Formats: sequence, C-alpha cells, structure tokens
Amino acid sequence: MAQPREIAERLLDAQVEFLLAEVTGDRFTEVIGRDVAAVLEVADTVVFRDVVTVEDAKQTLRVVVDRIGGGPAIGDSVGVFADAIYDNIARNGDYTLGDVVDREPVEALLEKIFGMHQAQERLLDRLTESPLVATVASKFVDRLIDDFMESNRQMASKIPGVGSLVSFGASAAKSARKAAEKAADGTFIGEMAGKGALFALKRTNNAIREMLRDAPVHGAAMEFWDLHAGEPVSGLRDYLSQQDVRELAQIVHGIALTTREKEYFGLLLDECVEVFFTKYGDHTLAGLLPELGLSEEDIRTEILRYGPAVVESAKRNGVLAGLIRERLEPFYTSDVVLGILGELTA
Repeated sequence: MAQPREIAERLLDAQVEFLLAEVTGDRFTEVIGRDVAAVLEVADTVVFRDVVTVEDAKQTLRVVVDRIGGGPAIGDSVGVFADAIYDNIARNGDYTLGDVVDREPVEALLEKIFGMHQAQERLLDRLTESPLVATVASKFVDRLIDDFMESNRQMASKIPGVGSLVSFGASAAKSARKAAEKAADGTFIGEMAGKGALFALKRTNNAIREMLRDAPVHGAAMEFWDLHAGEPVSGLRDYLSQQDVRELAQIVHGIALTTREKEYFGLLLDECVEVFFTKYGDHTLAGLLPELGLSEEDIRTEILRYGPAVVESAKRNGVLAGLIRERLEPFYTSDVVLGILGELTA
C-alpha cells in the first residue's frame, strides 16, 4: 500500500496538471470569463471607502506620480518618440488637420480664451510693471519708426529735391535719439524716455484690450484655423523643425519631472484625492468601473489579449508548472495532510 507522502506527491502532480489545463487553449477563455464575473460580483458588495482610506490613497497617488515617467526608459524615449511623431507627420499626406481635430472644440477653446477678460486685464497690468517689458516696447516702437522712415525715404527719393530733405530729417531724428540714449543713465532725458516707454506700453495695452473685446478676433482666429484645417497634416512641419519638436518634448518632460517634486504639487494631488472620495467614496468597487469608462467585457477582453501569450510562454519553459508546484507543495507535504492520508491508508 502506498505511503502517505507518496500519495501526497501524486495528488500534487494531479493538481498541477489540472491547473495547467485551466489556462490552456479555449479553457483559458472560459476560466477568465468565469473568474472576472466572480471577482466583479464580490466587488459589487465592497464599498470603496470601506477598503481604501483617504490617507492610503494620497500616499499611493504620490508614489504613482513620483515613479511613473521618472525612470530612464521614459527619459530616453522622449526624444525618440518626438522624432517618430515628426517623421510620421512629415510624410503623412492622407489626413488633414481637420480630420484629426474637430472644429467645434477649437472654436469653443478660442471663444473661452478671448472671453477671459479678467485674465487678460491682470496679464496686461502685470506687463506694465516690468521695466524690461517697457524697454522691449520702446525698442518695438523704435523699430516701427525706423521702418516707417525708411519707407518714406524710399518713396521720397523718387521725387526730385524731396529725398535730401527727408534724409536730413531722418539724420536729425537719429542724432536726437542717440543723444537721449547717452543721457539715459539717471538723467532727466533718460527718466522721460523711460516714462514715455511705459506710457506707450499702457496705451498699447489699452489698444489690445479694446481689440480683444470689440474686434472680431475670434472670427479671425477661426478663419486662420479653417485655412489650415483642409491642408494635409504634413504641412505642420513648416512651423517646427524636427530638432524643435525634440527639444520642446524634452523641455516639457523636464518641467513635468521637476514640478512633481515640489511640495505644493503634492498638496494638489491630496486635494484631488479628497474630491474623488467625496464624489465616489460611497460607490462599490464594481460601481466605479462605469465611472472610469470600463466594463466587465473590457476587462475580460484585455486579459485575453495578452494573457494567452504570456501563459503559453511560461508553460513552454516550465516556469509556470514550477511556480504552481512551489505554491501547492507546502500544503500537500504538511503534517496535517500527511496525517489525514495516513489515517486513510491505515
């Protein structure tokens, strides 16, 4: 008569074979369908806030945000992905920009941006507080004046006697401006020049305000969109070079990496968790799936999409059978089981 340990080993072999058969071929599909349904049935009886605390969720979200994207694989791939996207855009003439992005959300976005008068007012006011911006505005005005004078000079040169008069006037204006620039270091003229630049900037801001509020800027922006919407996606490469796209992608990735390390960003994540618990804390785990846009069929489909290949690979090299045996063997060789088998064979 077989000894208890020998029987235990035979039972262990039988269960390992049974479990391997459960994940083979069509049987795997049946098992996944059965188990997913069973798990969701249990999940429908478990309330989210009963199994997940707010503090645990905050810690988990912080870990996820801290880990995802920080590994070398993502950092090394940013440039490669940017190059791949650019290459695809550059040679893709089958799709237009309008095929990729619908007009309605673009129109709604522009309408919202142009309607954000409070943000526009604040931004323009803050611009006037910057001495450097005033300097830029002054240089911009100087450039406009230079271009205007050059245009007049070219036209005047075609009229006998007028060209030399305009040239003299331009030379006098340049001399006066150079004198003002030399005196701009703390002198009365320099102070007046600075005030003049600031005044010009404020007047420019007023013009911008009026234009955004009254002029058909939204319609003009949509005209610009419509002009491009019918063009192939490949036309986008005229705006940015491949190097520009790569560098922009790397800069954005760098901003994302450094921003998430700041304490304030962690506080924002905590606030998101609080809001989520307020809205969904009383849902069951299964009830959260529709809110996340998932269904039982989605879960089953995705498991079946990748599961069979992984399982077959693990079976082929014997890893799966070894793992199953490793988990079950302590039970079959335990004193309790051997004792039961000993009683049955006595």
